[in-house]
Amino acid sequence: MTRRSPPLNALPLTVSGLLRGGAMTAALLCGTAGAALPETRPSLNFYGATGLIDMPSGESQPDGQFSVSVGHFGPITRTTLSFQITPRISASFRFLGIAKWNAQIPPADRVGTNAFDTYYDRSFDLRFRVLDESRYLPSVTIGLQDFAGTGVLAGEYVAATKHVTPSVKVTAGLGWGRLGSNGSIGSVFGDRPVATVGQGGRPNWDQWFRGPAAPFAGVEWQINPSWTFKAEYSSDAYEEEAGRRGTFDRKSDYNFGVEYQKSDSFRVGAYYLYGSRVGLAGHIMLNPRKSAAIDEPAPAPVRPRPPRSDVAAWSGDWVTQADAGGILRGNIARRLEDDGILVESLGYSAGVAQLRIRNTRLMSEAQAVGRAARVLSQTLPASVERFEIVPMVNGLPTAAAVMNRADLEALEFSPDATARMQDRVAITDVAGDAPGMVARDPDLYPRLTWSLGPYGRLGLFDPDGPIRADAGLRLSGRYDLAPGWVLSGSVTQKVVGNLDDYDRPSNSVLPRVRTEGYLYDRNDGPALENLTLAWYGKPGRDIYTRVTGGYLERMFGGVSAEVLWKPAGSALALGAEVNYARHRDFDQRFGFQDYSIVTGHLSAYYEFGNGYLGQVDVGRYLAGDIGATVSLDREFANGWRVGAFATKTDVSSADFGEGSFDKGIRVVIPLGTALGTQTKSSYRTTLRPITRDGGARLNVDGRLYETVRETHGGRLDAQFGRFWK
Repeated sequence: MTRRSPPLNALPLTVSGLLRGGAMTAALLCGTAGAALPETRPSLNFYGATGLIDMPSGESQPDGQFSVSVGHFGPITRTTLSFQITPRISASFRFLGIAKWNAQIPPADRVGTNAFDTYYDRSFDLRFRVLDESRYLPSVTIGLQDFAGTGVLAGEYVAATKHVTPSVKVTAGLGWGRLGSNGSIGSVFGDRPVATVGQGGRPNWDQWFRGPAAPFAGVEWQINPSWTFKAEYSSDAYEEEAGRRGTFDRKSDYNFGVEYQKSDSFRVGAYYLYGSRVGLAGHIMLNPRKSAAIDEPAPAPVRPRPPRSDVAAWSGDWVTQADAGGILRGNIARRLEDDGILVESLGYSAGVAQLRIRNTRLMSEAQAVGRAARVLSQTLPASVERFEIVPMVNGLPTAAAVMNRADLEALEFSPDATARMQDRVAITDVAGDAPGMVARDPDLYPRLTWSLGPYGRLGLFDPDGPIRADAGLRLSGRYDLAPGWVLSGSVTQKVVGNLDDYDRPSNSVLPRVRTEGYLYDRNDGPALENLTLAWYGKPGRDIYTRVTGGYLERMFGGVSAEVLWKPAGSALALGAEVNYARHRDFDQRFGFQDYSIVTGHLSAYYEFGNGYLGQVDVGRYLAGDIGATVSLDREFANGWRVGAFATKTDVSSADFGEGSFDKGIRVVIPLGTALGTQTKSSYRTTLRPITRDGGARLNVDGRLYETVRETHGGRLDAQFGRFWK
């Protein structure tokens, strides 16, 4: 039988007394703490969520914080990715492994979930902080743990945390589900129905905050800036793991631990849990809101113009000089070359200059605009007062950053130069050719660029092998034939890896557009990842078009066409895409299989502000199913991006298979923040609990919204802190 502890009010006055009296202690000592701001930083628990050891707390991580946690004790290992979406809302995705899962199950009964020696499961959490800590009140958080999975970790809680001194804080809370299984005080909101798991992946709404509820409590003492001591009373009986399956012996309700954190980025801990096990945990914390130091040359200074009394310097007669445009364009190009900024053209009149640039290296388009503006102040005659700097992407003029030269000269050394200059720069739409006389770089097209470097590919969350990976070399090339025409491709050669060890054939009843991906991993020879010819156009000021044909991705080839409406200063964008796709051969050479399909989507994009991006796509997917995808991302000024998406189509949960519907988390990490140098390259990954065929969309490089929005108003405003850098 599972051991149940007596109610909390029946516990002897030992450590439990300290934990039981946490709330009273907080009330008595809050006056002595005064109005001092709390000094202890919120820490993470074994679940990778903000908390004590195995219990949650009422605090939140710093806004925007991204963490990766691994906790292990006894037979249990939890790997968790958490993200503080807003100052109050956080989410976690977790991969759980429980060893000795079927050790006490008779051999004849080892079927279904009992067939695994080690049981693996995936889960999602959500937390919302409803109350901030103040002088007299604690911070309070409501949480949902494993709210849309198989229910192995399912539980809900309300937790409150209060500092009693700047270095000591206490937590008390009430848990349901597995967090209400030890020391229950009864059912507060009615009985808890048995979960209907089905294919998993769906919220168990009717279970939330129902059934037995139990209190938990704990204390955390930050001994010094590096060391922290924790103690807690746990309300989790581990009924399945320690009870029915006997994977470990739960002898106590108390957990103790010490943690070490030397920097803001890494924390480790050692613990004694449930009177029988030693546990270890490690956390890596990154906050995209904190800009990394970048090794870069200093920008050129703004060159003030001579006084107005110098009539000759201010004369506009220079425009009549036949070679003026070529000379000026060449001077500008040479000064911007070290920053990786290419000059496509210079349009000019006596008072206005429009410079069209291609940023190939700088992480921030606002920084590229700022550096170009400084160079214009150094090279152009004094009569040119208005600068129009137009970033070009795939040969398209996307937007114009318009500014007065006098503002550059007046504000460069102003204490609030960034804010004042941002108020004076207008982001406008642009179309057609540059105004006035135009000088182009005759050597810019055609242009070949290529790279050879390592690549990696991960396979996660397979019960037979939770982590698999391949590594090898990738040869990539891009040939800009003319403005708007791009030929590009990449070839990989696997060197080492075990992705080809996957041996569970697809059981999908849908066309196997994604679940046979493992067959592509079995190719040990050179693989053609993609090879496409793309044409980008701008038929109107706010209209963009794209047509891409060839081997679009590693599993499909075909033709993709797209149109996008996106004004430069608008938060809203609308798009439409249609594709003809055909399944490629598994060897990733030039052949195709029989399966083909026409897919397409109507899309709406919206920038909510503060870096939050929403997107809705409605249409037909690769398996022929029809439905919609909703996604929400948070993007930071330095290029970090974290988001989540979910797709629901007319495919039933039974036909979709495990997971019920497609969903996942996507992360974009700019490599410049890791390398400490300027580069536009980034690492992108999408984490799905499981890959199925329903809701699968074609992967096409160069989709228009992501192509043009980086140089539009929302992103330039977010990055404007680097205008003067």
